[in-house]
Amino acid sequence: MEILIYGIINSVTLALISLGFTLVYSISRLPNFAHGALYITTGYITWLFLNKFEGFPYPFAIFIGIAITCIIGALIYRFILIRIRGMEISEIIATYAIGLAILEGLRWGGLRGMTFTLPVFYPGTIEIFGVSVDYQRIIIVIVGICTFILLYLFTHFNKIGLALRGIAQDERAAMMLGIDSDTTAIISLAIGSGLAGFAAILLLPLGNIIVEAGYNVLIFAIAVCVIGGLGSWGGTVLASFIIGFAQILTEAFLSTHYQMVVALLAIIITLLVKPSGIFGKQKELEERV
Repeated sequence: MEILIYGIINSVTLALISLGFTLVYSISRLPNFAHGALYITTGYITWLFLNKFEGFPYPFAIFIGIAITCIIGALIYRFILIRIRGMEISEIIATYAIGLAILEGLRWGGLRGMTFTLPVFYPGTIEIFGVSVDYQRIIIVIVGICTFILLYLFTHFNKIGLALRGIAQDERAAMMLGIDSDTTAIISLAIGSGLAGFAAILLLPLGNIIVEAGYNVLIFAIAVCVIGGLGSWGGTVLASFIIGFAQILTEAFLSTHYQMVVALLAIIITLLVKPSGIFGKQKELEERV
């Protein structure tokens, strides 16, 4: 039961980490390698408002942290990616360089050590089938499921969401119908960055805000998306559960130090056996967005 419960928690965690990366690529075909840096940026900004301004409300700090991250994501496209869009190698190099600059800039600015932490939403633990689970992890699972549902409703029943789906399905046809490709790309980068920040707010209370976590989050997001198939939402969820349970089994029978090895091996095996990923082929719109 412990493997089952913590496997589900870990899988939802990986899905939350990867959701923003998948959304950006599925809509704009942009590999946002600054994803991990934006994740840490949100946590650090939230920490700053909580600790530098005495009595600052936690919900407002969260809102400001996510909002600033959304703006950063939009600015990355508006001033950098718009000039190199369509040049895949340049997109990867540019976004990775931006992420590297952000993370190392935070390190240079003082983000060192284990003293940077966010408070949990609700302290305490509960027993589920004899397994002790803290409330923060239960909140992660519940909020994660609600996030997936709300994102589905947004992309299927909202005008902006439908425009994003149109671009994801056929960019040229969508542009002929009056949907601006650059505008949707800016929106997708902003939402994807916000989702990275939202994941940080949920997950960082379980640990520390450290620069290395940004690199780890990027690797996990890439692993999930490569295995599931770049741009496939269904593949992202399935791959999250595959890697999530594989990591928990590795932790149970070997050591926690091998969790990163599991993710990297999963990438290598997928690229050797099925480079397009589980759901990597071009599919109907509902399967990708």
